[in-house]
Amino acid sequence: MTASGCAREFRSAACSLAIVSAAGAVTLGAATALLAAEVSVMSAGAMEPAVAPLAIQFQQASGHTVTVEYGTAPQLAARLTRERPADVIIAPAVVLDQAVAEGLAVAASRVAIGRIGVGVFVRAGTPRPDVSSATALRAAVLAAEHIVYTQGSSGQYIDAMLDTLGVAGQVTSRLVRVADAETALARVAAGTSGDLGFGAITAIKAFEGKGTTYVAPLPDSLQNFTGYDGAVMRGARVPQTAAAFLQFLTTPAARLTLEAAGLQ
Repeated sequence: MTASGCAREFRSAACSLAIVSAAGAVTLGAATALLAAEVSVMSAGAMEPAVAPLAIQFQQASGHTVTVEYGTAPQLAARLTRERPADVIIAPAVVLDQAVAEGLAVAASRVAIGRIGVGVFVRAGTPRPDVSSATALRAAVLAAEHIVYTQGSSGQYIDAMLDTLGVAGQVTSRLVRVADAETALARVAAGTSGDLGFGAITAIKAFEGKGTTYVAPLPDSLQNFTGYDGAVMRGARVPQTAAAFLQFLTTPAARLTLEAAGLQ
């Protein structure tokens, strides 16, 4: 995606295949008894590597259509305040807390989906720096030509982490903050061997083979996990189908897809 493309507030992933499940496919309770419906979802971008295949799996099992729009946590929060409708929201727990408190999401429908840690990445072909401890990571940051990360949930944490490492003032001129994870990864892929990137592990893993290499998660003493929850939005057009989709995300089969994408 180009920088201009990433400037759009939200990216749409219209999963338009509505494949009616064959006999013997997974049963989704009451949802299968409903007429085919279209469920609109707004989701944190870090969840895309998991939500995209899960939306297709749900479609194949239920016959319903799922359309997903992705954005950063600040974009999700801003969209909530403007009351742009969706049936389902999948976002960091703090954003869901806000949505429930303001009556924009149904508290009883809320489900915990998983948590995502922060990882380190470099341009493909570059030697992997040692980031196994806080001391090693500090040295890698100080040696980096550019430090690239997003303005999303993981990026907000990186600002605090640089303060914790005691290097924020020394690297200010080398910080490159971009709109989303895909832009950060593309920036490092097209950058120099001295560039160091940080981002959600799910996004880093999904981009491998496109010019970047996943180095490792942050060391345990600095790791930060963002928990992601889902809920039905107040005023959802198809609340039953929306709830069925969320329940699908909690099934054992869905858990395998979530873990493969990098969620815990």
